[in-house]
Amino acid sequence: MMIRQQPTALPAVFRWTWQGRLVVFFLSAMSIWCLLAEFYGLCSMQTFTFVILLPATGLLVVMAVLDRLKGDGRLWQGVLIGVVAGFVAACAYDLFRLPFVFSREWNLASIVPPMNLFKIFPRFGAMILGEPVEQPVYSLAAHLVGWVYHFSNGVTFGVMYLAMIGDARRRSWLWAVLLATGLELAMLLTPYPQFFAIPLTALFVAVTFTAHLVFGAVLGLVTKWWWARWNLAMAR
Repeated sequence: MMIRQQPTALPAVFRWTWQGRLVVFFLSAMSIWCLLAEFYGLCSMQTFTFVILLPATGLLVVMAVLDRLKGDGRLWQGVLIGVVAGFVAACAYDLFRLPFVFSREWNLASIVPPMNLFKIFPRFGAMILGEPVEQPVYSLAAHLVGWVYHFSNGVTFGVMYLAMIGDARRRSWLWAVLLATGLELAMLLTPYPQFFAIPLTALFVAVTFTAHLVFGAVLGLVTKWWWARWNLAMAR
């Protein structure tokens, strides 16, 4: 259901103003900072998840729902579109990588090099659950929690992108590509590769960079399309 914008008495920090978008961006960024905090020894990923990430996510949900009920609906619109577009983009990102992950099983090894690109997901889960990062066999819980965390990054990148640009109709979708590829290059400069013992080969960098191009393109196009349709419906 589309929301027609109405006058609102909500403070600027709870609306889709630059102040409100800054808060939305900050709260969304807690997902990736959960991992960075572990890398840089600020606190464990488990502690960050329960003390910072989950409360920040809850506050973001409260802000969006409050705007949906009492505001003009623009912050709700930005968060909802960012969440869905980020999830769709994350799915496209993983679909692109599937042929590399299952190269041998799908008899593609002669044309697609086998790469264990999903190996870090159970490690994410283990870190959040307070288990050793390296294990011979990971539990089902570690796999599930790791995948949830992976998609939380995709979702929050979508929200962060919209919080940055404000109005997807007025910005090129290529800004999402720039964001996605910039984040990937930045992550390669963190302890991420060393922490998970990932060799930084030319092949790995090329595949992951291309996967982030796919993520950014899908994110930018979905947000631009949906934002335009949403606002068109509200204008009728």
